[in-house]
Amino acid sequence: MRVIRVETSSATFLLTEAPAPKVRDRQTGEIAKDTLSGEALMTVGVVFIDEGESSLIQVTIPESGVTDGLTVGAPVSLPGLIARPWESVFNGQQRHGIAYRAMAVAPGVFPMAEAV
Repeated sequence: MRVIRVETSSATFLLTEAPAPKVRDRQTGEIAKDTLSGEALMTVGVVFIDEGESSLIQVTIPESGVTDGLTVGAPVSLPGLIARPWESVFNGQQRHGIAYRAMAVAPGVFPMAEAV
């Protein structure tokens, strides 16, 4: 599976959804776990703003990477952010998208305003 490193040096991320357990099976409520470490996974919602464009994305983070002090609406940092394109067939329908994952989520800072 292709992994794409996301360049974040000029981007701003604002937290739109507080960290919550990533559910693997909605029927049983089973929480998703990292396949290598077995650690529980969490998701956060963020708005990704870069070069005047924005996107709402969900990012998966290991439970140990969730830092205290996160506030909805505040800037956050997402070290090690990667994107993985995916495709699947569900009930005969082709589906595709991009899954985002980071090593952690931590409080960030608003970028400095440029002098006019």
